[in-house]
Amino acid sequence: MTNSEIAVLAFGGRRLPRARTAPAALASWDVDDADGIDVAVVKARRVVVLGTDADLAAVLSRLLRADLLDVEVAHIRGRHPGWLSARRAVSVTAQRVPLIRDDTGTVLVGSALWLPPEGSGAVHGEAVVDDTVLFDGDVAGVRIEPTAALPGLRAAVLTGGRRRWVSGRAAQLGTTAARVVRDGVAGRREVKRSTFYRHTTGWLRVD
Repeated sequence: MTNSEIAVLAFGGRRLPRARTAPAALASWDVDDADGIDVAVVKARRVVVLGTDADLAAVLSRLLRADLLDVEVAHIRGRHPGWLSARRAVSVTAQRVPLIRDDTGTVLVGSALWLPPEGSGAVHGEAVVDDTVLFDGDVAGVRIEPTAALPGLRAAVLTGGRRRWVSGRAAQLGTTAARVVRDGVAGRREVKRSTFYRHTTGWLRVD
């Protein structure tokens, strides 16, 4: 793969380090919205995302919607990445891993939460992971995380003690009302139903 086929998507003013890399030969884009992502990735074979989990999720969501999941994706966290991270991002072989999305078409990268509505202390309803009941009644909340291996995700009720994780392909919630937080970003409105599930095609992750 040549440098001309790699696009660097920089969020929040982040930059690749200059030392021991060749950033000048890479196409770099300052990105702050979906349109900017679409322009940057249209001709790329690999994209390097400089940003948070939410930024990476936004890029993967656009690739999903554009049917571009054969584009390889590297992620560099932190505002001041080191040269070794930058070198790995452009040189390491990509591996296909499960892609977890929800019913709005938003990709999940780090974790999601189902939380009580404002002013309430509990999520009331029922949640299942595949055929296993996660809870039925009232809980403080639920955490959902993608996994690197199949079946693709795991979920657990938020408790004060040790969490009981349940793995599966899909986690589904039916509730009177709940807030959804995806990779640290809260949804705009409360929901009565929410589903996170493994997409038919995984994404090509560069570790």
